[in-house]
Amino acid sequence: MGFVIIKKIHKCGDNMTLLSEILDYNEAFVRKKEYLEYSTDKFPDKRMIIISCMDTRLVELLPKSMNIRNGDVKFIKTAGAVVSHPFGSVMRSVLVAAYELKADEVFVIGHYDCGMSAINADVLLEKMTNRGISKETISTLENSGIHLKHWLRGFDNVADSVQNSVSIIKNHPLLPKDVAIHGLVISPQTGKLDVIVDGYKQD
Repeated sequence: MGFVIIKKIHKCGDNMTLLSEILDYNEAFVRKKEYLEYSTDKFPDKRMIIISCMDTRLVELLPKSMNIRNGDVKFIKTAGAVVSHPFGSVMRSVLVAAYELKADEVFVIGHYDCGMSAINADVLLEKMTNRGISKETISTLENSGIHLKHWLRGFDNVADSVQNSVSIIKNHPLLPKDVAIHGLVISPQTGKLDVIVDGYKQD
């Protein structure tokens, strides 16, 4: 029902929006059965999970640089490839993939020149108030025990950040010990991978 309503609104407008552009393309994509070349199942052929940054430069570069195709992996994207909480949604996704989807290796892949290394929590909060988030809302959250500056902060060194995320995953009490956790950093210009943590080597 919702989809039909969206289509009607989109057809009535004269101006091309991003949504209408996507829906037009999608309509042709499905009609021409272009989806057939991407057919696969829910289990990753290479039995691996990749946690990578949401950076636009990595959308195609990262899979190409690792010889990854549709159906090979489970992808999880976060700002900075950061796993910030052992019981957050990223870690839950890792556990689901490990237990339900036959994945037995995890690759945490950060990248050089990452925007998270330049994030200033104070500046970000100021941008929020400039976009209409009231100072009262921010104050209420802070008073509720949510440390926004800590939650929003970036990192100083991408290799250290990757190592920290690897440690959170590896030391999780619910993760099987036979799951290898690797840490890498990719160049967003060349696709070259540098190994930070070799998950096959035991501490």
